[in-house]
Amino acid sequence: MRIILISLSLLISTFTFSQEDSIFLRKIYNEALTKGNAYEDLRSLCKDIGARVTGSAEAEMAVQWGKRKMESYGFDKVYLQEIQVPHWERGTTEAGWIRLTNGELIKVNLLALGGSIGTSGLMKGEVIGFNTLEELKNANKKEIEGKIVFINQHMDEQQIVTFRAYGGCYAIRGYGAIEAGHLGAKAVIIRSLGLPIDEHPHTGSMSYADSVSKIPAAALSTLDADKLANVLKNESAEFILEMDCRDYPDVTSYNVIGEMTGSEKPNNIITFGGHLDSWDTGEGAHDDGAGIAHTLEAMRILKELDYKPKNTLRLVFFMNEENGNRGGKGYAEWAKGQKHENHILALESDRGGFSPRGFHIDGTEEQLKILRSYSEIFRPYELHVFDKGFGGVDISPLKEQFEGIPLVGFVPDSQRYFDFHHAPSDVFENVNKRELELGCAAIASVLYLFDLAL
Repeated sequence: MRIILISLSLLISTFTFSQEDSIFLRKIYNEALTKGNAYEDLRSLCKDIGARVTGSAEAEMAVQWGKRKMESYGFDKVYLQEIQVPHWERGTTEAGWIRLTNGELIKVNLLALGGSIGTSGLMKGEVIGFNTLEELKNANKKEIEGKIVFINQHMDEQQIVTFRAYGGCYAIRGYGAIEAGHLGAKAVIIRSLGLPIDEHPHTGSMSYADSVSKIPAAALSTLDADKLANVLKNESAEFILEMDCRDYPDVTSYNVIGEMTGSEKPNNIITFGGHLDSWDTGEGAHDDGAGIAHTLEAMRILKELDYKPKNTLRLVFFMNEENGNRGGKGYAEWAKGQKHENHILALESDRGGFSPRGFHIDGTEEQLKILRSYSEIFRPYELHVFDKGFGGVDISPLKEQFEGIPLVGFVPDSQRYFDFHHAPSDVFENVNKRELELGCAAIASVLYLFDLAL
């Protein structure tokens, strides 16, 4: 055995690494950086398939693409897991204008939020602005009724980890339509959840409540949100928009699964992957084409280096993370209820293709100690984040089915992620080849280390 354990139990966390372990990690990195396929695979997913919103023709083609890719790399098993997924379409391109009191029209860039209803033609209304969702909640219904609500809540630029800034703002997108609809608004417009001031609006999932009438919901680009906010400081204004989005019945789709069978404990499953679907703007390059490329390449590298895992390594391309997580939920229920499997760890990459910084773990203190014990062997590769944190949306349902399973999230640098997240700018050209390859190597390496430890 190439890694010396004080105990094989997951509860014991003191490790020393052999020279052979360090050499194998170096081989992983060399393969990723000099012979890697990740960048070309990502190009193919983005350019040959395109944006992959759940229920679309592109999503169906992505399933076929994923299965063919896994088969081409010669994994031990490749198969599909059937699931039912929602089908929402944006329809014709959205249009929006601000109309000033003198009649001047200002064209704006906006996107319907995922799951929004349409406007049934051109919708017009006086716009009323709020700086935060809390301000809207505390507003008088008489101020709101029949108007279009604008929530101009900024992501907190003082947050160093930009996912915290996103988390602090998510509620305006997730629940803005509910709060505005409850007060009688006819539509809601939010400031896009992005840090740059640019013309690219950011879509994303939103919610309705059965007890509140549904209203159209859209996101303005940050540049246009600033324009509208400045207008409202000096005068009243009318907002005009048209959205043609609509829901359709659920459709059949699939999670794509590939395996390397464990040589010692084949019934122990280590799941890892990303989500195959994306929003229908851009090409889903960072979200989550990068995660697909990362994890596909990690499995390819381990196979290419003739690694024989102790436990079964299972690569999953999840479908429908963006607007329902049916793939993640269906996978967890299938693994426990139908397969009666023993799942010992899961890992996800869903934070973009930027330079790797480390890994987070959703687990016990003892499981965290195991992760932190890897810091020394990763030092030459400049990974330094080994902390408690979120694993990932797709793998989170496994926690409900397999008590005590640690969930690991890949952590790349976060500073540029929300430049592209859910925006038309999330395209292949905005992913750096070397940064993507370094992420692949980091994930392959940590899978190797966990497989030996568990």
